[in-house]
Amino acid sequence: MSFRDIELKPEYRSKLDNVIRDFYNPVLKQAVTYKRAVEFFSSSALLSLTAGICGLIDNSGSIQLIASPRLSPEDVEAINDGIRRRDEVIKEALIRELREPKGKFEEARLNLLSNLIAAGRLEIKIAFLEDDNTVGMFHEKLGLMYDRDDNIIAFSGSMNESANAFTSNYEAIDVFASWTQDANRVYTKQSAFNAMWEDYEPSIRVMDFPDVKDEILRRYRVNDRIDTGLDDDSPAENTAPTDEPVASIGPMIPVHVHMRLYQMKAIEEWTKRNYVGIFDMATGTGKTYTALAAVSRLFADKHQNLAVMIICPYQHLVEQWKEDIVAFGMKPIICYSASPQRNWRERLKTAVTSFNLGVQNHFCMVATNATFSIDYVQDLIAKLKGNVVLVVDEAHNFGAENLSHTLLPHIPYRLALSATIDRHGDPEGTQKLYDYFGEKCIEYTLKDAIDNDMLTPYYYHPIPVSLNDEELGNYLDLTNKIRKNIHADKGGAIKLSEYAKMLLIKRARIVAGAAEKIGTLRRLMEDYKNDNQILIYCGATTMHDVDYQEGKPPIEEARQIDIVAGMLGNDLAMRVTKFTSEENAEERERIKADFAEGTHLQALVAIRCLDEGVNIPSIRTAFIMASSTNPKEYVQRRGRVLRKFHGKRHAVIFDFITLPVALDEVRNYDLDVIEDVKSLAKREIIRIKDFAAIAENPFDSDSLIAEIQRNYDIENDIITEEVEEYV
Repeated sequence: MSFRDIELKPEYRSKLDNVIRDFYNPVLKQAVTYKRAVEFFSSSALLSLTAGICGLIDNSGSIQLIASPRLSPEDVEAINDGIRRRDEVIKEALIRELREPKGKFEEARLNLLSNLIAAGRLEIKIAFLEDDNTVGMFHEKLGLMYDRDDNIIAFSGSMNESANAFTSNYEAIDVFASWTQDANRVYTKQSAFNAMWEDYEPSIRVMDFPDVKDEILRRYRVNDRIDTGLDDDSPAENTAPTDEPVASIGPMIPVHVHMRLYQMKAIEEWTKRNYVGIFDMATGTGKTYTALAAVSRLFADKHQNLAVMIICPYQHLVEQWKEDIVAFGMKPIICYSASPQRNWRERLKTAVTSFNLGVQNHFCMVATNATFSIDYVQDLIAKLKGNVVLVVDEAHNFGAENLSHTLLPHIPYRLALSATIDRHGDPEGTQKLYDYFGEKCIEYTLKDAIDNDMLTPYYYHPIPVSLNDEELGNYLDLTNKIRKNIHADKGGAIKLSEYAKMLLIKRARIVAGAAEKIGTLRRLMEDYKNDNQILIYCGATTMHDVDYQEGKPPIEEARQIDIVAGMLGNDLAMRVTKFTSEENAEERERIKADFAEGTHLQALVAIRCLDEGVNIPSIRTAFIMASSTNPKEYVQRRGRVLRKFHGKRHAVIFDFITLPVALDEVRNYDLDVIEDVKSLAKREIIRIKDFAAIAENPFDSDSLIAEIQRNYDIENDIITEEVEEYV
């Protein structure tokens, strides 16, 4: 069989055609050579290259790729003004476009390309415009495919080189064949490509960059196997445009996903408990995949009849989930206010009605907590009948009064995911979670994850700082007000008014923003000012606080992050940027890529990124200036710092321990004052012990703990108990 046996259309448009299935797959299945020019070099462009190539690889075929570096205006200016060497600037621009793979699907395809490079079957050259000693960017988009009989197919147009080439982004290509009346056009495009490849096209320079190839191998090569089964599990097959009705075969575990023993045991336990339970798993241990595999098991057990609802706190987490949901064979309805599916309400209503009538045997929705809670969605869910599963990520949030009432009792199958399921200081909220979701099917701790090489080992260094006189006075004043606004119920349990909760937040911000932290950080950073992949974590407000708003940091947080960023950038001449909840998804990805690469960016000064599910695995050194006294939160934050990354053998954590009074000043204060602030010292000791217990240097904190206990007259046995935050 040759190209001539394929029924080709003169053009393919993704709104009308499945371009991968109808064009790339059949053509590349017969091809032995694939030549491609793309607009910009990036990991996204590399991913787009893998569409359909497994047939080519089975034919022992080869690939030639030409791409342009994505140069910033500053890059172009630096080259054209002679400030920096052209090749050096271009190499840095290329490397900063190599993003971390999103999930196993991308990881497998980038690994495949890495092995093709290593085998000499994929060659990459970089093109740029060069005229009158100035540099510009190359914008050619074309492709050429050759079969064994030297038939040639050429194509050009708005080819999809998006962040995920296997989505329904718009793509339109014109196709020309060498055995038709288009032969001259084919040969013209072939000549143009060859002229560029051999570097004799006027005004275009085309060069090898061996360091970039080496970087691709370093980042993406996870094994040396050339896997040609990847097209079988492409989530793009039959992907519908985002404004068309959603149809889905149903959840199944992708062939490239291999569940670990502890994940399989969790799923088995959930199955035994009639598909109701809790996965209490540390950050970075595969909660998402375990949950989707459990849903796949339930779908099979219920004879492929199942409605799936997945709920998570924030919009960016919905988008993260969407990638994995698609990889597991589902096409979710994306439910939140700014959803790319503009008609998600109608979709959801249609899906619920169709499922109830038996017209549709499966649908999947993924929503934010806020959208899940609105009356429109709650009313629709209340009408659902039959096999329905509710999966809630960061499920500890649903112990709160405003969310617990959304957990509808008629849903038969339930799965809660959390690294911190027990709610700190809220036994009633915790009990609501256990009453609805049942017992834990697995408890996989940070220690388990580190011991089993799922997370990175770490060294822990507690750094004591103290409140100044003004801060201490405000702390004492707020403590007295808090005590006046609490009461015990009939059972003796402490109840906090909304006013008391606000006072607690104000007091926590005093601790988080202690002025001494800035100078202490300045001294510590002298030893790290030439390093990279450093996180400085600011801010005390968490997503559990009553005045928390996504994307709107309080004034205290904003002030601290500005001071820290200014100090590092101006005083120490470090390359830093702020990382908050205000950046959009694209900006965050670019910052994370620059941070991982390490040349243009040394440090992130961040607010909340360790709370909100943002993954920055390249962090090697973390300065936690504002840690929580909530054990469940700082366990979660630590897990995010410990995510694995290429070449990251361990992490280093500097934890700022805020004491109400400096250790050498305690004896100068009245006993009543020290008694009033002692609880803060107790809570800080609890955190030190927790961090140190599973660190690589567990005993290095002992002397500080002993000194705090001695100066504050704290008995050792009291430290093992949970200290209430209101005292």
